[in-house]
Amino acid sequence: MNPYQITEPTCISFSGGRTSAYMLYRVLQAHQMSLPSEAKVIFANTGKEEEATLKFVDDCSKRWNVPISWLEYAEIDGEHSFKQVDYQTASRNGEPFEQIIKHFNNALPNGRARYCSANLKTRTFYRYLKSIGWEEWQSFLGIRADEPKRVVKFRANPNPEGKHETVYLPLAQDNISSKDVSNFWKQQDFDLGLPNINGKTMHGNCDLCMLKPKAQILSLIQEKPERALWWIKQEEEAAKRCAGDGKFFAIDRPTYAQMYKYAAEQTDMFDKDEEAISCFCGD
Repeated sequence: MNPYQITEPTCISFSGGRTSAYMLYRVLQAHQMSLPSEAKVIFANTGKEEEATLKFVDDCSKRWNVPISWLEYAEIDGEHSFKQVDYQTASRNGEPFEQIIKHFNNALPNGRARYCSANLKTRTFYRYLKSIGWEEWQSFLGIRADEPKRVVKFRANPNPEGKHETVYLPLAQDNISSKDVSNFWKQQDFDLGLPNINGKTMHGNCDLCMLKPKAQILSLIQEKPERALWWIKQEEEAAKRCAGDGKFFAIDRPTYAQMYKYAAEQTDMFDKDEEAISCFCGD
């Protein structure tokens, strides 16, 4: 069976990167370049995406004539919820991310309590799909065959959020690699406006996500110092209200304020071969 064929309610998770966009294209291709009525394409904006990512999501929607539901985490009457936005109204200053931090009393997400992706992405998807009447569905994730650790993780537990959702990895099933994805985009007349470095988009997802390698974060701050300001603000606010690990996005590295200082001094002190920690947000 064609791994991109859809015959039941299916959530197509679009992270805003090249890989998940390629997966979406293959789904459209399998259905005569039309989105099946059983499918929903969802992009969850954290407010810390690069502008190029937002534009790319909008471009894919317009170029391929496919509806994409833009969602953002929102707290309504003290409860976790969501709101629908679009390219023009999407948050660009970390508002959804900041709201979930405040919900957790300013304790920051980190390696030991990684609540950000679950609430800003997966559970926001879940709340939206339940709101439109879905009870059970499959989720297509853009994870490639050359990401074996992520493939093994989801194949071992295809129901990470409960029995209502079953995760499928059509790209992995189709033996798609980063080289295949890169070759596809070289042939298109539009692309994600972020550098593709050996099949990886270093600027993608939350701009200075704590799961990115330290050297990568430092490089991104050196390139555009203002990227660090939101992250510095969150750590400063957390320091006033929290104790222990909750004061930091990462306990095994310098603070964002310190890395901002290192960047200004052009200090190069981190391992450039350090790998990113995998996450639902990744693409």
